[in-house]
Amino acid sequence: MLKDFQVRRMFESIAFSYDFQNSVLSMGQDLSWRRVLAKSIRVLDRHLILDMATGTAEVAIEICKHHPRIRVVGMDFSPAMLSIGWRKVRARNLEERIRLSIGDARFLPLKNASFNAVTMAFGIRNIEERRVVLSEFYRILKPGGQLLIMEFGYPDNPILKGLYRLYFDRVLPLLGNWLSRTDYAYTHLVESVRTFPKEEEFLEEIGESGFVQLKVKKLTYGIANIYNGIKPDAPPPRFPGKEGGERAG
Repeated sequence: MLKDFQVRRMFESIAFSYDFQNSVLSMGQDLSWRRVLAKSIRVLDRHLILDMATGTAEVAIEICKHHPRIRVVGMDFSPAMLSIGWRKVRARNLEERIRLSIGDARFLPLKNASFNAVTMAFGIRNIEERRVVLSEFYRILKPGGQLLIMEFGYPDNPILKGLYRLYFDRVLPLLGNWLSRTDYAYTHLVESVRTFPKEEEFLEEIGESGFVQLKVKKLTYGIANIYNGIKPDAPPPRFPGKEGGERAG
């Protein structure tokens, strides 16, 4: 597992071709995955959404496309990725609805109970302190707020899983590293997916952070999964080490 500064440096170095790489390596499936994620948000007019690990703002833009009256705050720790994202936001005249800023999911500079939903696509596996991140998401969500985390997985079908693992473990790192002009970016991707908890284990972590109504939606036979949880109206029992003080807004 790469250290924090190595992950940040990696995303800075591959930002120039990040969107192209995703489309090529997912065989275009990333487009439909983001669409499903955006449509899964239960929002009302003028709701406020946090898109963490927003990268080049693809998810934030997709959310605005399907929910025309809500606003999105996109946060990421990579200035290079956000710079590309800002160009996209301006090109689509979404400056009034999408605000992008530097942020760390472990220490969100946001007020308690200030967002209606949180999304995070393919970012949490890069963070070792998952429970800290989940606790922060819980803190900044309003009661009844929705958590949606999309991450990679493996197909359940043994034959499909075997074929996919052949591509994912052998072909994708070589092709991805070549496209990104690095010798480790997509090797890290494979390793981070391999070490990420199984679906039921990650759902348990989400539940232990206070979320209820837990479920997972499989995309493309389980190659990607959307984990869904709700912050209850009544506060759950606190767990040791999960207290979070209010951050400055």
